[in-house]
Amino acid sequence: MASPANDPALTLGIALGAGMLAQVIARHLRLPGIVILLAMGVLLGPEVAGLIQPSALGNGLRILVGFAVAVILFEGGLNLELKHLKRQAKSIRQLVTWGALVTAIGGTVTPMLLLDWAWQPSLLFGTLVIVTGPTVVTPLLRRIRVKPRVATVLEAEGVFGDAIGAILAVVALEWVVSGAAAQGVAHGLWTVAKTLGVGIAVGGVGGLLLALLLRIEGLIPEGLENVTILTLVLALYQFADHLVHEAGIAAAIAAGLVVGNLPSRVSGELKEFKEQLTVMAIGMLFVLLAADVGLDRVLGLGWAGVATVGVLMLVVRPLNILAGTHGTDLTRNERLFMAWLAPRGIVAAAVASLFAQELTDAGVPGGTELQALVFLVIAVTVVLQGLTGGFIAQALGISRPRDNGWVLLGANALARQVGQALRTGDQEVVLLDSNVDAVAAAEADGFRVLFGSGLSESVLMRAEVGARRGALAVTPNDSANVLFVRRGRRHYKVPRAWAAISPGARVDLDTLSDCGGRWLFGAEADIDWWIVRVERGQAVAERRVRERVVDEEVAPLDGLLFLAIGKSGKASRPFDDESRIKAGEQVWMLVDDQRREAVEAWLAGQGFGPPLTGANPTEKPQRKAPPTLS
Repeated sequence: MASPANDPALTLGIALGAGMLAQVIARHLRLPGIVILLAMGVLLGPEVAGLIQPSALGNGLRILVGFAVAVILFEGGLNLELKHLKRQAKSIRQLVTWGALVTAIGGTVTPMLLLDWAWQPSLLFGTLVIVTGPTVVTPLLRRIRVKPRVATVLEAEGVFGDAIGAILAVVALEWVVSGAAAQGVAHGLWTVAKTLGVGIAVGGVGGLLLALLLRIEGLIPEGLENVTILTLVLALYQFADHLVHEAGIAAAIAAGLVVGNLPSRVSGELKEFKEQLTVMAIGMLFVLLAADVGLDRVLGLGWAGVATVGVLMLVVRPLNILAGTHGTDLTRNERLFMAWLAPRGIVAAAVASLFAQELTDAGVPGGTELQALVFLVIAVTVVLQGLTGGFIAQALGISRPRDNGWVLLGANALARQVGQALRTGDQEVVLLDSNVDAVAAAEADGFRVLFGSGLSESVLMRAEVGARRGALAVTPNDSANVLFVRRGRRHYKVPRAWAAISPGARVDLDTLSDCGGRWLFGAEADIDWWIVRVERGQAVAERRVRERVVDEEVAPLDGLLFLAIGKSGKASRPFDDESRIKAGEQVWMLVDDQRREAVEAWLAGQGFGPPLTGANPTEKPQRKAPPTLS
């Protein structure tokens, strides 16, 4: 049997499997995934088990890093929304310019003073620690649930900072290896501008072409969309890199930003697919790179290495935020939180590993120590900031409030009517669906929609279901509705959950109650029938006041569907089997036009007044006409 040191396929296979296993364990333990990944890489690497031998991959490791980074950064750009970026444009711009400069200077000076390093590895370290990394920041922010604008700034800093930091680091490496520092700062700045410019141009044009491919129905055969886009993104990355070294990083981000913000028929499905690929790529890379570092090198840094990381976290990062947020509307507590949260991620690890090899090949000392110090920064920042971030956010008062908003499984016409009613109560309503047409219609109605399976962990985490006031399942699939309720109540501790149940379903009220759920609409409802009636405009949304109580028990009636209850034009809760409508309360409802006469008579007999006049809160919002050019 061949030795693992001579078997690159074995190393790659074990790294893939170990990477996913580590992330499964991390999810169950509710720990940052990188913590387990680093430990897994060390345990399986050459110094312990010897099953993973990164050296066996040779130059293949560099190629794997390039492809994985392309997917990771494309996915990062894909998830950034321009409308949110514009609101925090000043903070983001300053953080990736002045803030990055402060970090580069502080990161260069610190190891020179504390570790007695030469200027060459110190300069490389200073540029490398500019990056924070969306693959670490975004999962932490989802778990911590901070205010949206803080999350937007930190996520954007992670994505754009990766490009700035990596390109600056490459320019610094060229200076160190070739002795080109004598050419001056102007030449370095020109190299950075050229690299960014080529990358943004290639990525922008490529992103437009990718969005066009996704937009033209039938151009890419069904089922091949995601893999086609993936391969073209990898081609874009390598093409930009071929034109200008390291321009592929900016190209991947730019392409993702363009595709993610242009309407296309499968953009939501693409995001979910890329998210899964990113999880796989991160797992594989961190295990390989951690195995490549060597625990003895990290321990060899001693307390001086720990002190260097401490200065980076407690001095350099606060100065970075001070410079990067000066003159913005961010509050003091928001800035304090941002000053604490700056974990480093996969791009820093990958570039540090490549630099170590480049320095060794060029005969420049300090490459292995540089790699070890970067990994020490990653380990310490991820562990400390990942475990304490939630506590600090709560102490500073920037956590998003719990018991806020609603999550609906389904973006069909009936679910949108329920959502329209609930958001009159000044609560955010998030819809989950994997149907492209339903998602597009819901977005046109102004809803926040997450594309993908509403039963998947990634979608439910993005929806922050555990922090919501309640979760509702409004689909024609009774089993999916009950499963959604069970998962929300048991795994995410959502305080209340409702499920729509169709006539003749195998699910009864007792089964739903055992799951901790309630019967939405108060009785069985033919969901498919109501969806069709609403889509055809044959079921009208109304809001009425119950002026007097005739019978506390409001029995269901064909052609009438109660959606929600509230007062003063604001719905406070969905209507269910436990609802009792008091005098003076308002009810949001759907009335079937074909049965209006019988419904009107029944409502009058139950003490309901006529439909309230004025703007109907459950109607679709009127869209403003686009401005005309004169």
